[in-house]
Amino acid sequence: MAIPWGTIKSLLIFFGPLLFPKALAYYRSIRAASKLHGLKPRPLPLPIFRSILVLTILASVFLLRTLPFLAPENIFKATQSRLQIPADVLFTRLATLRPNGQLTPEDLALRNKFTSLESRLLYLHFGPDVVATCPFCASDEPRSYLYYALPDLLRPHLFNLVAIAAVTSSSFTGSEASGRWRTPATLAAVALTLADLYLVASYQHTGNARALRLGEIDFFFWTARAWRYVSLAALDVLLAALLYLSGTQRAFVTPPSPAERVEAVLRALGGVKGKVNAAGVIKNTVLRDEELRNRGNAYWGHEVRLMREMMEEREVIEGVKDALEKRIDIASIERDAEAYAKALLVPPGGQGNGGGSGKVEVVG
Repeated sequence: MAIPWGTIKSLLIFFGPLLFPKALAYYRSIRAASKLHGLKPRPLPLPIFRSILVLTILASVFLLRTLPFLAPENIFKATQSRLQIPADVLFTRLATLRPNGQLTPEDLALRNKFTSLESRLLYLHFGPDVVATCPFCASDEPRSYLYYALPDLLRPHLFNLVAIAAVTSSSFTGSEASGRWRTPATLAAVALTLADLYLVASYQHTGNARALRLGEIDFFFWTARAWRYVSLAALDVLLAALLYLSGTQRAFVTPPSPAERVEAVLRALGGVKGKVNAAGVIKNTVLRDEELRNRGNAYWGHEVRLMREMMEEREVIEGVKDALEKRIDIASIERDAEAYAKALLVPPGGQGNGGGSGKVEVVG
């Protein structure tokens, strides 16, 4: 049975202010997890891109299936007839809509079944194919129609479940995405299947017996079919979004294990050690070569002389003086320098030289 829009609106007004801030905070915490673990966004890996492409195509197919011209025909809407119309009048109107004015075999089967109101109510519940082709169903046993309709109900769910299992397999999308999303996606698909079966099985089709006009009829089969494909498409889009966020390390990241972090630190230290050794070799080479050593001494001698001459110019002196007096907090710089010198020269828990003042005198 369709939920009234007023009820949905009331639920959104009541629960929206409570759930939206929590959902937003949870999303932000997930987005911040990658920065917390020092992981930067990366390009989307090719296996995950293939999975997202398959899920996008599958969701598009499901959404296309919701279009009215792809749905089974509803003869009451097609003929603009009320539910209690006589069967002969209904199918006479239907014959005028057919290409040659002749009813199809399915139309004839439905006309034979539309001898009672109960058959028409079951038509609105399970659709035209089930009512017209079921060989063992009877109007006084509505459950027989449900048993016959089960394969058609389960077919899109099973197809989607197989597709989800395929795109989240380790051979298709990689072990990282497979281990994180395979089980939740499978459980979500199974839960969606069970919810759909429950809604179809628990629907009370007798409620349409009081509908006297066409606008009062609840066309449950067509509404449930549309929502079924929309929910399957939404599940696939959500899974594709989760694969994208985790694949690019924008969210839902898995923090590295302690062993992986230790290994990364050792690799970084090894790289630093190699660069220090290379710098030492270069420095040793320069110091041993007389020509390179003379060039280095000449460069630094020229640099010192150039800076001294520059600092003796009047414009530079006035600019430095103006900066020191108006823009730079000398006291703050002195405090930072003193703290840095203490941290560098005084060992943790040790005492500074001089005992009393606590200041460090650096001899150049």
